[in-house]
Amino acid sequence: MRRPMSSTGLFCSVVALLLLLCTTGEAQVSFKIGGGAGLVMPMGDYKGTLAEYYAGSNYGLSTGFGFHAKARVGLLGFNLTGEIGYSFLSNDGAPEAPNSSGEVDHRILSLKVGPEFRLGLPAVPVTPYLGVNVALNSFSGSSKFQSTSNITSSTIDMASASRIGIGATIGLMISSIDVAVHYNLHNLTGKSWIGRDNRVDTYSSLNDDKDPAYAPADDKHVVNEARSIQSLVITVSVMFGI
Repeated sequence: MRRPMSSTGLFCSVVALLLLLCTTGEAQVSFKIGGGAGLVMPMGDYKGTLAEYYAGSNYGLSTGFGFHAKARVGLLGFNLTGEIGYSFLSNDGAPEAPNSSGEVDHRILSLKVGPEFRLGLPAVPVTPYLGVNVALNSFSGSSKFQSTSNITSSTIDMASASRIGIGATIGLMISSIDVAVHYNLHNLTGKSWIGRDNRVDTYSSLNDDKDPAYAPADDKHVVNEARSIQSLVITVSVMFGI
C-alpha cells in the first residue's frame, strides 16, 4: 500500500514547484530582500486564558510579536516570495483557583513560499497586493503550573512539532516600505495527540487533535476536540533591491 506523503514532503514538493516556476519565468523584472517585525495576535483555539488552557479547551495565548526575513522575485504580473519568520506568544494567570498560577509560551518558526498578485493603480505611488502561501511551521514552548490539582508544580517543556499551514496576505508597498496584514492557519494538516494516562501529557506536546481517551469526568484526559491554531499578524518590512 502506498504511504501518504508526510507534511515535510508535501512542503518540499510545493517549494520545488515554485522554484521551477521562478527559473522558467521569462519576465523576471526585479529581486528584493528585506526584513521586519510584526504584532502577532492568536485567533480561535490559539487564544484564551490560563484557565482555558489548563482545562484543555484552547492554548491560552495572548498577543505576541515576531521577526522575519523576506525575499521577493518580480515576475510577469506577480511576485514569487519566500519568507522565514520567528514568532513569540505567551500568557500568564490563574489556571484553577485564585491562589494558583501559571505561564505558557509558544514559539513558531515558519518557512513560507507563495505568489503575490500586484494590483497596480495608475498615477498612484503605492502598490497594493494580495498574496497566498503554504508554510512549514515548527512549534516549541513550555508551560508552568503552581498550586494546581492533578499536576505537580513544575515547568513542562513542550516537545517540538511541525505542521503544514496556509496563509493569505493583503499588503501595500510604499517605495521600500511593505505594510501587510496576514492571516495564518498554522496546522492545516498533521494534527496529532501524543500522551499516556497522565494530565501533564496534555501540555508536554502540541496535542492539537482530540485526546482519544477523553471522558467528561476524567481529570487526566481533558481535550475533547481537535484545536485549530490560527493567527492574525500585522507586519512592517523594509525591502531592498539587489
